[in-house]
Amino acid sequence: MKKKVIHTLAYSYEIPVLLEEHLICLKPRSNGFQELSKFKLKITPSKHTIFPLITDNGDNAFRVYFTEPTKSFSIKAESNIETMIHPDLYNLKNNYDLSLPLKIESNDSLIGSIKGWFPNGQHDPAAIKIAQEALAGINNNVLDFLYQLIELIKDRVKYTPRHLGPAWNSGRTLSERVGSCRDLAILLMEACRCVGIPSRFVSGYQFMDKPPAKYELHAWTEVFIPGFGWRGFDPSGCGLINHNYVALASSSKSELVAPVRGSFVGPCDVKSELKWNIEVT
Repeated sequence: MKKKVIHTLAYSYEIPVLLEEHLICLKPRSNGFQELSKFKLKITPSKHTIFPLITDNGDNAFRVYFTEPTKSFSIKAESNIETMIHPDLYNLKNNYDLSLPLKIESNDSLIGSIKGWFPNGQHDPAAIKIAQEALAGINNNVLDFLYQLIELIKDRVKYTPRHLGPAWNSGRTLSERVGSCRDLAILLMEACRCVGIPSRFVSGYQFMDKPPAKYELHAWTEVFIPGFGWRGFDPSGCGLINHNYVALASSSKSELVAPVRGSFVGPCDVKSELKWNIEVT
């Protein structure tokens, strides 16, 4: 499926401010499931320097430096991308050992993806509890666990959009019984890590067969499965992701995949406004 995505963000300030260093994560990956054929990034004000880089997870990002005060700051990212059909993992042959906990001790690059979500490195007790429930009645297989866990999450948490604030921890999401896509992605990620499945947070786009009134950024979870590699699962959507998903960036922490990160220097009470739009054709 071929798509053209135009993602724009426009910031305005009531007085001129000095923009500090910004990190922009709006360039889609190009891999076995999505191929990027064209990408164009336009930034105003015009007096700036762009430094492209590759993140620790292999994603594309841009560090931007500004030199003069401004009352406006805009970003326009234009991407032409083709997505591929994702095979159904549940019906594929895999000769690797998929029993839990997964055997990843020899792969140092995955160790950071099984650490607890809390600052002290511990796992959220609420995530541990739902993970234990997902283990009940299965043959200790990672795919069976993922299927049962996602069903439990969908049964206990109602998806609801939430535009402001950081992702909630697992305990709050389960107690509130509602959560945004990023809250549910954190819940799935943390529950997977409790049983030794490497997992990470992903930001990107989800296309709809019936386009919504306004597209928004979406979030889901990627887990590492021996023999299959990193594969996406969406607890607020279809479970195992398909060709309607386009990944922009991934990380062990949700705040590290924000489309734009940065700050400005100005009076503490200066008022600012953000307008954004995602156009998909």
